[in-house]
Amino acid sequence: MPYNHWMKKIIIILLAATFLSSCSYLPFTKKKDEATKTNQNKSVQKKTDIDEIKEPKPGDIRIIDGIEYIYARNRKYLLERGEPENVWIRKDQYSPGIIQSMVSDALGPSQKERTAMEGRIAKLEEELKKRNLAPQMGYPAQVSSLPIGLGYMPGVAPITFDYPSPKMKRRVLVLPAEDRTNYKSEQLADLATRRLITRLENTGAIICVDPGTTNIQGSFTDPANIKILNEAFGVQVVLKSVLSDVYTTTTKIEAKDENETSFAVSKLTIDVYDTDTGLMLKQLAGRNPISLSREKGELSPERAKIKAIDLAIEMIADDLLRSVLSLDWHARIASIDADKVYINAGRLSGLEKGKVLEVYTAGEKIVDSKTRVPLGTTKGTFKGELEVVELFGVDASWTKSKKGGSFSPTDIVYIKQ
Repeated sequence: MPYNHWMKKIIIILLAATFLSSCSYLPFTKKKDEATKTNQNKSVQKKTDIDEIKEPKPGDIRIIDGIEYIYARNRKYLLERGEPENVWIRKDQYSPGIIQSMVSDALGPSQKERTAMEGRIAKLEEELKKRNLAPQMGYPAQVSSLPIGLGYMPGVAPITFDYPSPKMKRRVLVLPAEDRTNYKSEQLADLATRRLITRLENTGAIICVDPGTTNIQGSFTDPANIKILNEAFGVQVVLKSVLSDVYTTTTKIEAKDENETSFAVSKLTIDVYDTDTGLMLKQLAGRNPISLSREKGELSPERAKIKAIDLAIEMIADDLLRSVLSLDWHARIASIDADKVYINAGRLSGLEKGKVLEVYTAGEKIVDSKTRVPLGTTKGTFKGELEVVELFGVDASWTKSKKGGSFSPTDIVYIKQ
């Protein structure tokens, strides 16, 4: 009996303990856990609020939806107007900007030297901004294809667009660039002119005419002279350029001339004149990104200026080519000897034996009745066809009649499409 009594007491105690643990301890634990989570949420919310209020600084890290972002230099800042200086970039997609990389390559691990170079670049950029000269690109989409072009750059970008009269070269008269820089003694404008000519001729679609071979007096952009260039010399475009806003910055480590590093910026403005209408067809302006002009070692300031000029040309090269090549090719009958009709275009222009040319009389110039602006010249009366028989000289050919006749030295010829 006593045994049964004690067994009953033990069972009652166990049941009481089980009841207390299920009704009291667990709710208490649950409340404690909920309180802990609430405090953690408040802490997280407080941190988030601080992050939102705090002004981000370059190098700051933020986690958004489980992804790390870094507040870093915007690569488009110097290339496009209106872009912010710094932006949030996914950390896995971030790499140091061009300037930072160049500074690192140029100055090595020394933080003092790196800081000095960054300060010089920043000072030059700030000076340009005050003058409203922030480097910009005529074709931002071309950034991925740089560097290409001339001088230090390998090759020339191929022409990637269609234009009238394929394979026929246009004649372009390039006037000496006007020098509006602070380096007139260095004859940078002459250099820019030569670089521009090289860039155009290397496309294989342009013949650059030397102004000195025309014997024209006065301004080449006067209407009367432009007409002569068009009708007598077959020049379709006149380019008038200005070189300006050339600035340089250089860092030099004492007793280490080979480590001298320079950057430069320049601006090239080109007025494009259509000799058919006598009007300015377009005005283009190119200014190079500072970071891409980096040169290191002896004479780095001079070489940086040359690179800056090359890049300024490259910024507008595509648009310039489109403007020139959008004009249809034509040539002129130079003289007639019995059954031979001589043309003032040949091998250099892209003509080939067997090519057929259409002959028209000089057309009529059309003027907009409202604006009084010349629209261009129409083709005149169709007179027949000529077939190229022989190419001779630098750029001439003789042809024979294939259709029609009564040709005249004033007649204009076009490629038969």
